Amino acid sequence: MKLRLLGITAIVVIMLGVAGAMASRRMTGTIFGLGSPDHAPVGARVRVQVLNATTSRGLAQRATDHLRDKGFDVVEIGTNREKMDSTLVLDRSNHPDWARRAAAAMGGAQVLSRPDSSRYLDVTVLIGASWRPPAQPFHP
Repeated sequence: MKLRLLGITAIVVIMLGVAGAMASRRMTGTIFGLGSPDHAPVGARVRVQVLNATTSRGLAQRATDHLRDKGFDVVEIGTNREKMDSTLVLDRSNHPDWARRAAAAMGGAQVLSRPDSSRYLDVTVLIGASWRPPAQPFHP
């Protein structure tokens, strides 16, 4: 009986430790539930369009992966006809804080307000030639 109780107690302690570690990992970088300034706000779904405005192939996909790691919901990627040197973030849904967060995630891009109620987007990110994707982890 004591052995069974000890086993159950050990399982409960392990489960609580795992739950605490998972909660800690989710909350890393957050301040009072607001999230760090280069991540999407906690509890908000920020729909993002990423457009490659350079001649470098695959940059929109790299930016998409980076923004998703930061909690943004990238719903569309593509190529922009007009080429740009600097990255530009457009606020589409009158949520300037969301656009500023996306700009911070991209390393400090310029933010402009360009509301467009006909789109199902909150933010458009136009990747400029000066943007460098973060280093990818090495997986042998």
